[in-house]
Amino acid sequence: MYIDLVILIILILVVIMFFKRFDSFVYALAIIEIFLRILTFIKNNIGLKDVSSLIGKYLPENIFAIINKYSSGLINTLLKWSFVLIMTIFLSYIIRIFIKKKKI
Repeated sequence: MYIDLVILIILILVVIMFFKRFDSFVYALAIIEIFLRILTFIKNNIGLKDVSSLIGKYLPENIFAIINKYSSGLINTLLKWSFVLIMTIFLSYIIRIFIKKKKI
C-alpha cells in the first residue's frame, strides 16, 4: 500500500506550492521526520495494543523507512544521501538561528 509515500509527497508538494523557498522545504522535511520519530516512540512505548498497531500499520518509522520500502540500489543510496544532506542543511539553519539570537 502506497499511503505513506502518497502522504509524504502531498505534504512536500503543499510546502513547495505555498512557500516556494528551499529553506521551507528543508524545515518541512525535518518536521515530518521529527513527527514520524515521535510517533514511533509512542508506538513502541504505549501500552495500548490498538494504538500501537494502528500507528505501525499506517505510518512508517521515519523517512529512511519510506526510502527503503520504495527504492533499492543506486537510487536508494542517492535518496538517503540527499536526505542526510538536507538534514545537515537543517542543522546549519538551526545553529545559525541559535548564534544569531546569542543563545549559545
